[in-house]
Amino acid sequence: MTLIAYGLNHLTAPVALREKVAFNSDELGQALYSLADAPGVEEALILSTCNRTELYCRVTPEAELVPAEWLHEHHCLHRGKLDEFLISYRGLDAVRHLFRVATGLESMVIGEPQILGQIKDAYRIAKAAGTLKTPMDRLLQNTFAVAKRVRTDTRIGANPVSVAYTAVRLAERMFIKLEQATVLLVGAGETIELAARHLLERKVKRIIVANRTLENAHTLAQRIGGYAIALSEIQQHLAEADIVIACTASRNPVIHSDMVAEALSQRRHRPIFLLDLAVPRDIDAKVADLNDVFLYDIDALQQVIDENMRSREASARDAEVIIELQVGRFQSWLRALDAHNPVRALRASAERQRDEVLGKAQSMLKAGKNPDEVLRYLANTLTNKLMHTPSAGLRRAAEAGDVDLLHAAAHLYGCPASDELPK
Repeated sequence: MTLIAYGLNHLTAPVALREKVAFNSDELGQALYSLADAPGVEEALILSTCNRTELYCRVTPEAELVPAEWLHEHHCLHRGKLDEFLISYRGLDAVRHLFRVATGLESMVIGEPQILGQIKDAYRIAKAAGTLKTPMDRLLQNTFAVAKRVRTDTRIGANPVSVAYTAVRLAERMFIKLEQATVLLVGAGETIELAARHLLERKVKRIIVANRTLENAHTLAQRIGGYAIALSEIQQHLAEADIVIACTASRNPVIHSDMVAEALSQRRHRPIFLLDLAVPRDIDAKVADLNDVFLYDIDALQQVIDENMRSREASARDAEVIIELQVGRFQSWLRALDAHNPVRALRASAERQRDEVLGKAQSMLKAGKNPDEVLRYLANTLTNKLMHTPSAGLRRAAEAGDVDLLHAAAHLYGCPASDELPK
């Protein structure tokens, strides 16, 4: 059997193509059934996010191209349409790739944590669909352990690297308890919406959304449980805000020094933390001259982001070392699994004997034998059969004076050391 990984991601394919092969959560279970049912596919997991659709499968040697063919057919694409965009890994390279994905080394933002949760979701769906067996289940458990160790032993995820996330983290540092803070969001575009999501994750007390188009403000406010106002109403609500995050398309500032000064007066000079994420700037630079004001613009945030990115890149090198170590350990586990393992042979022999005795017991019941008599037959016969071969081997070892084997057997079967065994 061979482990393979096929798929598309943001590094290999444009979004127009990625969206053609994406799976939504509702269809993922049925897709897994279909993939696992393809010829030669023994195990299957599908990871589908906005940045990647990847198939992880364990297949027979002659079926290594089957998952790629299945992906074309499932999405009704012409054969070969995806070939130039596909990633393709086999064996330990597939293991290494999955470890890298889980630790965020293959993400658009190095070290981002969301991908690990997405892999865990994919694992749960595959488990529920019954498309994982021991080898891939063990691989996924190792993947989670590797990601956790990288998070613990490096600083790869310690510092924010997106504008929206950095803004919220800085606000969080200024207001340790965001649960008690009111935030004024100025604008309703993607950056503001991302900031709103991060604020909600941190259970911010209240959000006010101000936008030039009041309808757009209402739309965003409804999604996040906030309160919508027009830009012209900012002056009336600015004093309520502990934190202001602004990002509009305005060519001129929408928040001026005199507005903030009046708000500070109403707040009895309780400080205001302002983050201007817009270019051109939304907040007049003179605001920074006021007392009790902390103003960051995009350049100041970018310096933080660049420093954090360099920190993550350094941590990524440490993560690579951890990953290589864990790939080697998983390889050792695979070798033990693929070897002529006596445990597998022992279990197979025991199952054959169990089935044989069980079949005879069932025949006895059909013939009208007393159930208690049948149960005694089943228990005694199965015990004798299972003990016959090891007992005979141990007798021979005792006759030959093979003390090491006798001690090993006592240890293997968990028996207390006997005083009769030679030391």
